[in-house]
Amino acid sequence: MIELSQVLIFIAASFLLCLAPGPDNIYVLTQGITKSKKAAIVTTLGLCSGLIIHTSAAALGISVIFQTSEMAFNIVKYIGALYLLYIAYQAFKYRNEPLDLSVENSSSQLKKLFFKGFIMNILNPKVSIFFLAFLPQFVNTQAGNIPMQMIILGIIFMIMTVIVFSSIGIAANMLSVKLQKNPSIVKVMNILTSTVLVALGIKLALSQR
Repeated sequence: MIELSQVLIFIAASFLLCLAPGPDNIYVLTQGITKSKKAAIVTTLGLCSGLIIHTSAAALGISVIFQTSEMAFNIVKYIGALYLLYIAYQAFKYRNEPLDLSVENSSSQLKKLFFKGFIMNILNPKVSIFFLAFLPQFVNTQAGNIPMQMIILGIIFMIMTVIVFSSIGIAANMLSVKLQKNPSIVKVMNILTSTVLVALGIKLALSQR
């Protein structure tokens, strides 16, 4: 199996990578600011559920398809970009609606946030390529069962992601909870969320393998 020293190095590397600004943690940040702590955590869980797909793909070698096929990469990339732009449109469309945390924390709304996070993550082909490049660096080729080792590393990465992203969302919500009571501030936050999502969508659409 994987040596303990390698696992500890992997945990440290994963922690730093989760902290680095990216589409996923920025989205969690905006959820914490504009909605609630629970919304940020549920969004995080949705994003991390998507990592299960990427980990499995990397372990089975499916990610190689994205790395070698420009068409496959572009199809998934553009679908993901369009989805981000759609979410941005929704945030902008309802920018003037007053904040109602009882609605935002309802079961149906939380399910939607989970699904959005999941779709956002699996429609980013760069995550699959990242996993394919990142996980094997910590695999012990002498220990055998490489796919299982990669799955274990993927699970560790998911746990680190849940911890870091949830913390980011909770911290963002704590800082903004007083501001949310001001309708004009809520409008600005929704516009900011929309702007961030548009920027992320464009960035994804212009990304290269």
